[in-house]
Parts: sequence; structure tokens; C-alpha cells
Amino acid sequence: MDSSKSNYPPGDFGIWLIIYIELITFGAFFIGYAFTRRLDIELFNNSQQLLNKEFGLINTLALITSSFFVVKTIEMIKLNETLEKISKASDYLLVSISLGGLFLILKCIEFYQKFSEGINLGTNKFFMFYFIMTSFHFLHVVLGVFILLVMYKNTKLGIYTKTNLKGLETGASYWHMVDLVWIILFPLIYIMR
Repeated sequence: MDSSKSNYPPGDFGIWLIIYIELITFGAFFIGYAFTRRLDIELFNNSQQLLNKEFGLINTLALITSSFFVVKTIEMIKLNETLEKISKASDYLLVSISLGGLFLILKCIEFYQKFSEGINLGTNKFFMFYFIMTSFHFLHVVLGVFILLVMYKNTKLGIYTKTNLKGLETGASYWHMVDLVWIILFPLIYIMR
């Protein structure tokens, strides 16, 4: 099958089932958070002030930029036919992997800071949701970075071509889902009052 023609959704059908299940799961967390927040807005607002908004913003920019470079990888492969030029597309994936790594490092620092301050899952309902949702998302970023590493290796080997993009588009779809969830999670947890 020629992947250069537009296939929607892009990638493997199975990844879309996983994405839908993940979005439903995160959606349930978001609804639970919003409902519980309504019961004690002051506690949630006060607890929210203890978060590092700068780290949250940097992480948001890192994931958005990382997704941009994944898209650039696919575009570059679609536009080029030589193995050398396709292999150079892997440089974009290295940027994406680095930005995903930056996200993980900053999140670990943030978790460490909270634990050092004696803040954990049992501190209050806000921090229960904070740790559950951000830890669950953290695990998705770990898996996403691993997927990006596989995509990088396969791109370097020239496995992806303008007529064989399914694996690349499948991994990209997952990474964009991880990005989308954070774009919702960041304002919900760090900003909205």
C-alpha cells in the first residue's frame, strides 16, 4: 500500500484504539479532578501555588517543539528519495528525543522537590490528583521517548521511505497524544484557578 497517499488516521489502526482508550482514561482523571476541585476550591488554589509553573511551562514548550520536529521528520522523508537525505531526517528525531528527555528530567526534579518538602500523595486531594495524573503522564512520556528512539534507529537504517511511513506515522501519532494530554494537563493543574 502506498503511504504517500493520505491515509486517515495516519499510522496503524491499533494505535488509534490505544490512543482512544488513553484519552478516555485521562478524560476520567480530568473529570474527577474538576469535580473534586469544586468541593474545595480554596485548598486546590492554595496547593496549586506550591507547584513550579516555570517547569510546567518549559515542559509544555518542550513537548510542543518535540512534536513539531516529529512532523518535520515525516515531511522530510516524504519529500526525499535518497537514503542519505532520509537518514538526515533522523536528526529531527534526535531533537525530539532530547526534548522528551528534558521533560523527564524536569519532572523528576519537580517530583524530588515536592517529596523533599514533605508533599506526597497523602498531603491532600489536590496533590493526590497531581501525583497520579502527572506520574501516569510521565510513564507515557517514557514510553514515547522509547518509541522515538526506535523511530530514530529505523530512520537511520533507511527503513522508512515516502512509500513506507506506517511505522513512523504510528509512533508519531502516539507522541502527539502524549503532547495533547500535557497541553490539557498543564493548564488544568498548574494554571486554572
